[in-house]
Amino acid sequence: MSKVKIEDPKMVLLNTVPEGACPICAVKHEPDQPHNRDSLFYQYKFYLENGRWPTWEDAMSHCPDQVKQLWIRGLQAYGVKVGDIADSDKDKA
Repeated sequence: MSKVKIEDPKMVLLNTVPEGACPICAVKHEPDQPHNRDSLFYQYKFYLENGRWPTWEDAMSHCPDQVKQLWIRGLQAYGVKVGDIADSDKDKA
């Protein structure tokens, strides 16, 4: 049995998403709403592009300020701190 050395391991994602779903997170949502930070498609795509896992702040970076504030308040109601990378790793565990 021969051993294969992998120089640059990467996960390969399929570039297809369900019809009508967001091409960034593969979940249906309105364009002004955040991407689904918990979507595996979004997490791995973001990681491959940025070298780190996405936060809720990343997921809503494209949203209008009013939408961001609504989401931040909603997430805080569940004990999620937005804007702290360390906290985003805690709530994934």
